[in-house]
Amino acid sequence: MKPNRTFKTAVQKWMSVALVFTLTALLPEAQAQSTLSNSVFQKHRKQVEASVERGLTYLSDFQRPDGTYDSNYGKSVGIVSLAGMAFLSAGHTPGYGKYAKNIDLCIDYVLESQKSNGLLDRGSSGNGLMYAHNIATLFLSECSGMLEPERQETLEKVLGRATEMILRSQAVKKNEQHTGGWRYKPDSRDSDLSCSGWALMALRSAKLNGAQIPDEAIDSAVKYVLGNHDTKSGRFGYHDAFGHSETLTGCGLLCLELCGLHGLESNYRSGDYILEIRKKTVSKSHEFYGNYYNAQAMFQLGGSYWEKYADWMYEEYMARQGEDGGWNKKGKGKSDAYTTSMVILSFTVPYRQLPIYQRDETVDEN
Repeated sequence: MKPNRTFKTAVQKWMSVALVFTLTALLPEAQAQSTLSNSVFQKHRKQVEASVERGLTYLSDFQRPDGTYDSNYGKSVGIVSLAGMAFLSAGHTPGYGKYAKNIDLCIDYVLESQKSNGLLDRGSSGNGLMYAHNIATLFLSECSGMLEPERQETLEKVLGRATEMILRSQAVKKNEQHTGGWRYKPDSRDSDLSCSGWALMALRSAKLNGAQIPDEAIDSAVKYVLGNHDTKSGRFGYHDAFGHSETLTGCGLLCLELCGLHGLESNYRSGDYILEIRKKTVSKSHEFYGNYYNAQAMFQLGGSYWEKYADWMYEEYMARQGEDGGWNKKGKGKSDAYTTSMVILSFTVPYRQLPIYQRDETVDEN
């Protein structure tokens, strides 16, 4: 559905959000929480900032003139969008600045990819059409309000059709287990937590931007996420509470936190589980995907959860950055845009540049 706002109102909203966070930071409780969440980042800050800059240089140097990359699924709108969000996450913006051209190339590539039915696709996403579409929709939503009026208007039209596609895909008739979620294709009659996490974040981001996203759509998606959750162990899984939980528990936890379900005992058990298995995910399938979600989720929990996870993450992944500035699995050849973008997005969580990942500072840390 079309976001009901203009460039002017978008800028006003960004200013008001910034003011809220500025005022919140002045509160004693929020100030104490912020100090707790950021102390581990301060410990690694110099090295992290240098590492992120090398990673961004890699994404800039290896980006093609059309915004794509010569790597696995490098022409997918999903990969291009992750690279775009990596630049945004470090505080760079479209239109001006060191990486403005790179971000603009990503935006244009996605804007020009939309099909007549609203799907964002360049035919290079394999079977994961909705994965790429959801990530690209999230990227456009996070860019909304940063563009000049004419380009903003184009983005709003594309974004409106893209969010409608997500809502239509969710509404496809499914059985009780899969209702509320998403999977590989717009007409899929089953769901998985991995794809659903991206879709839910895209809808949440669009709703925060003023799009008329029905509350029922968010509620139904949250219900689906909870259906893949074991409250006793804290685990989340792919089709149930246990499949691929090492890389998906962070996804489920992040979804709940971003949708306002704070302070649940099972959320803290999820945090405990992530701390327990974090080292076991290294060099395994979907490692970088899992680390991305774990980092985002643990930052939402804050306190000792973020401190312990971030301290380990920064040391583990900074040591594995390639000479070219990118990342990939140990012994798996050249770096690529996907893994590099995912690490940057994980490292820059404390930068708080992407609105969708802002932390609710009224929540107590543990």
